[in-house]
Parts: sequence; C-alpha cells; structure tokens
Amino acid sequence: MKKLHIAISTHKIEETIKDYSVRLETGPCSSVSGEYALWRTETLNLSICQDPECTSGKLRHLGWEDSSATELSEEADVNGIVWESFTAQQQANEINELWPQATYEPK
Repeated sequence: MKKLHIAISTHKIEETIKDYSVRLETGPCSSVSGEYALWRTETLNLSICQDPECTSGKLRHLGWEDSSATELSEEADVNGIVWESFTAQQQANEINELWPQATYEPK
C-alpha cells in the first residue's frame, strides 16, 4: 500500500505543530522539540522541519510511504521535485539517525 508523503519546511515549528494537529485531527506520532514533527494518518504521511535555510512553508519533497519499498530512495520528477520512497521502518530509521533522542518506532 502507498501513502502520500509531504515534507514542508517551517520557521514556526511549535505553531505549525498546533495548526496541523487541528487540521489532521491528531497530534504528531513523532516530534523533536524545536526541529521536527511527523504525522502518519491512514491516508497521509506529513513531516515538517524547522529549516532556516528554506523558505517557511516551502515544499521540501514529496514521496510515498510504500510497504513494498526495498530501501529508502529518491528521484527528481520532470519538474525537479524530489520524490522519496520508503517503508515506515525506513523512515523511522532515518528520523532516529538524524535525531537519536526521538526514539521513534512506527505503529
């Protein structure tokens, strides 16, 4: 099964977490204070990252949470948008590598 993944940059992470939690009707399943948050719903995988090098609200990349992915991969489409493909566990491994304090495990 594939689930759309959207990754967005922000300069206002705490406000964005509150806003998106209301919009998605649930809180993030993983978050790192001041840096990162991830929501995994039945239909969407959404991450936000505090990134001072990106314009706030900018699309960082798109992708697929894909239970059949053999490894985390990425490729650019015809418009230059980066698309990733990964399993929930591969995403968790990447989160925990970048932020060891997250200790995130997908459900």
